[in-house]
Amino acid sequence: MERSHPKPALKPKDQVKNKYSKVTPKPAAKENTKPQEFKLHTGQRAVKRAMFNYSVATKFYLLEIQKKQVEKVQKMIEDEEIRCLRKEMVPKAQLMPFFDRPFFPQRSNRPLTIPREPSFRTVNSKCWSCISENELYYFHHAHAWNPIK
Repeated sequence: MERSHPKPALKPKDQVKNKYSKVTPKPAAKENTKPQEFKLHTGQRAVKRAMFNYSVATKFYLLEIQKKQVEKVQKMIEDEEIRCLRKEMVPKAQLMPFFDRPFFPQRSNRPLTIPREPSFRTVNSKCWSCISENELYYFHHAHAWNPIK
């Protein structure tokens, strides 16, 4: 029972390592890299925000000035109205009555009103069949008042 291929002898680890792994030369040392310059938008945004804040502040300032002018004009108008009212409210003496022509009251030409008692009883259209003619006649004429002579 001999083997046809004799078993090879064990090799040192270095040789085995070279056999199964690729040997690559060490790369040369790289130069130090310089970072590229980049622009942040924060500067632009800060400028835009400052412009916006300025425009809002000027708008509020102009509105405040306009309100003050409107109030000033309204106050001037009210003062003028008060001045006119005070001129009109100067007390004046009442006119003397005419004693040579005394007042005589006269009787009115209008006819006198005839009072009637109000009808608190309302008659529905459904109840007409319930009321006889005599009752209806009595109800309308019994409560009527005679005019004062």
